[in-house]
Amino acid sequence: MGLDKDAIAHIQNYRQQAASLLLYQDVLTGDIGRAFLHLLDSLVADDELTARLAYGEWFSELANHYQSWHRYLILQILLADNAFSQAAQTVCARQFDQIAPGILAAARHDLNILETLYALPAEHLSQWTAQMTDSSTPPVMQLGLEPEFSIKFPYGSDWQNAAPELADYYRTHGVGIFGQFNAFRWQAPTAPFQDGQLSGIESTDPILLSQLVSYDHPKQQIVQNTEFLLNGYPAQNILLYGSRGAGKSSLVKALLNEYCDRGLRLIEVPKSDLQNLAQIIGSLHRLPQKFIIFVDDLSFEEDDEAFKSLKVVLEGGVTARPQNVVVYATSNRRHLIRESFEDRPAPKDAGEIHTWDTVQEKLSFSDRFGLTLTFTPADQPTYLSIVRELAKQANIDIDADHLDWRARQWATRHNGRSGRTARQFVDFLTAEQGSKPS
Repeated sequence: MGLDKDAIAHIQNYRQQAASLLLYQDVLTGDIGRAFLHLLDSLVADDELTARLAYGEWFSELANHYQSWHRYLILQILLADNAFSQAAQTVCARQFDQIAPGILAAARHDLNILETLYALPAEHLSQWTAQMTDSSTPPVMQLGLEPEFSIKFPYGSDWQNAAPELADYYRTHGVGIFGQFNAFRWQAPTAPFQDGQLSGIESTDPILLSQLVSYDHPKQQIVQNTEFLLNGYPAQNILLYGSRGAGKSSLVKALLNEYCDRGLRLIEVPKSDLQNLAQIIGSLHRLPQKFIIFVDDLSFEEDDEAFKSLKVVLEGGVTARPQNVVVYATSNRRHLIRESFEDRPAPKDAGEIHTWDTVQEKLSFSDRFGLTLTFTPADQPTYLSIVRELAKQANIDIDADHLDWRARQWATRHNGRSGRTARQFVDFLTAEQGSKPS
């Protein structure tokens, strides 16, 4: 049957508009965007079989990503990483006019095009596909009640004037990967001459500061230091050391959940990748977000290259550490570099002349952190207070004396008294009570 000339002219116009984007080309380079462009090309080409397949591909991509066409376009605009969004996130509030005029003009040009694509009803694509293939009209991917964005968008029928509001959004939420995720892992290069990169973490630990019981003093200190970071004041690198299961790592993760809406981001760097630390930090200094470099379970062997890399960052090299970055490291050891009795100088020592200097360097490495927070082993009253508070938060219905008795039994039979043991015990009680017949 084919399409009439008016329909083909409309489709060609949409395709030409999409090809004219200057800064926001990435909006249409994802799976959904590519499927959309393929569908337009298939309809213009008057290829019945290809059009059927292209519509199915577009519908499938929308369904797999749980997106409507309208929601997809808005989300891609908000996540865009281009010259306009990068410039917008670095200018101060009410200084929008400091963005280069050419970039502003290109952004407005693209927003006008994207408004045209947004105004294209998905029903029209469905109807055009049905007309070309002389078949029933295929369904349109719809979400029903769509979740709201944290910005009032779209802005009626004049998107090109929405650039200032978009700039405010980019400045507040970040752009690209830093606008999409709150936590990241560093991925080292897998081949020579490749650069490492940050990858976003989809699901982070949901632990909250309010759920962390006891150790109030170190918690208050790390919260205060993080507030300094967020407010633009000099903040200290922190070493959290102490007994296992005390909640050191959970405390750092809880900071992210507490402050991510204020621009805090967390980058987890394994010890094996610390030699890339200077590269990681060097890429962050121009960003408006604040970053915690998180190194968990830190300790070093003798002559460990990672030790030298971290030492440079903590002490500062020729390039100063950016004010928007701190290092928070956890360890079960107060002295982070393993030391043996062979390291200590003996009267007949025929080795290094200044052996004590080497020993002192090892012992003083942890002093290079501005703050050292100590987490002592939990005694029985502390352990039971943690259990009681966690049980209260979990709405565990159990007699207090019986709860204490079972908590003591659990600690004896499992991993000893600690915050981690308390959490495991309360998780067990939650499952136990939930599995009982009502």
